[in-house]
Amino acid sequence: MQERGVCGRCVMADRLATICDDGTGRIFPNLQPLADRLLAMPRPRTGILWLDKPHVPPILQAIATGVVPLTHDGIATLTPVASANYIRQLLVAVGTLPGYDHQLDRFERWLPGWLATITDPDQRATLTRYARWRILRHLRRTGEHGLTYYRESMARHQLRTAAAFLTFLAGHQRTLECCTQGLLDQWFAAAKPADKTAVRAFIKWAIQARLTRSLRLPPRPRTHGTFISHQQRLELLDRLLNDPGLPAADRLIGTLILLYAQPLQRILHLRTDHILAGTDETTITLNKTPIPVPPAVENLISGYLNHRGSHLPATDPDNPWLFPGRHPGHALQPNAVRDRLRALGIPNSKGRARALRELLLQAPPAVIAPLLGYKAGAAEQIAAQAGNTWKNYAATRHQDAPA
Repeated sequence: MQERGVCGRCVMADRLATICDDGTGRIFPNLQPLADRLLAMPRPRTGILWLDKPHVPPILQAIATGVVPLTHDGIATLTPVASANYIRQLLVAVGTLPGYDHQLDRFERWLPGWLATITDPDQRATLTRYARWRILRHLRRTGEHGLTYYRESMARHQLRTAAAFLTFLAGHQRTLECCTQGLLDQWFAAAKPADKTAVRAFIKWAIQARLTRSLRLPPRPRTHGTFISHQQRLELLDRLLNDPGLPAADRLIGTLILLYAQPLQRILHLRTDHILAGTDETTITLNKTPIPVPPAVENLISGYLNHRGSHLPATDPDNPWLFPGRHPGHALQPNAVRDRLRALGIPNSKGRARALRELLLQAPPAVIAPLLGYKAGAAEQIAAQAGNTWKNYAATRHQDAPA
């Protein structure tokens, strides 16, 4: 620990020189950018405490002395995995390692070990094909933000559900090739809703790959979802906009859900440059077009941005995400945010559903959908459910147009 009266930055420099020594009495050159970032931290004691953690020095020493190569694959062999991954992300943040998709990497490293737990060789072969040609191909077709936590978790669930379905067939002395319509219907009748959704992709893939006969999947149940009342939405927005006792990040996230019907995942993918504060107005870009925000939201955004820096990890001052997470270069994880909103009494999906319906009562889907990042067709269906089809909108606009 740092002694009273001793220069904290000097103590950290000595620790780094010892831990990152490449055997020549100097810091391993490729770890120098990381050392420089740590030494530039505004609170050296935070860096010293991190270096004092039992798992950190062995990982850095293994890299510095060449026990493992300074590559993603090399560092991924070190344990504990969480500490090694954090150091990988730090090395990406300082430019030593190239960027990578953390969730995709996590899935690809999990997959071989999970497949090895499938004891039946035929089932393992089928699941390996499914993972390689269906699951992984879809995961790698990710957008500019990379794979999301939910998509990676869903991929694991799809594989586990496919394995459970094959085990179910084996319990009835059947293989996938010999699956009957009756057995498929029996499985669907007893399965949980999430498992029914997950196994659909597997059955469709198996039919296309000619691994089973042409089976008929049960129709999806029609659901219109549930949502809060209009009055509840207004009361929650009033609380979020005016209660300084709530965490600033949670207030802004909740407001974007309840005012602009934004999905949580899209909110967490907002960058600071999606907000532009001008002399006359502040805008936020939720899809492609900047949207002026009302004064109350402008004040909320301004207050949050003024204190955002205090929530940044000391090792990640350049994090571009509007809501930075604790891992370098990453945004907040949606599962943690969802728990926080739930604890505050802010309904995520039900609040967003009500917000979208109210917005579609105020303007046509063709106007609202592109501003908020929704598909026009889906927005039109929701508008119809809300009681306004805007059928006369185009004709009205044509009549009002100047001659």
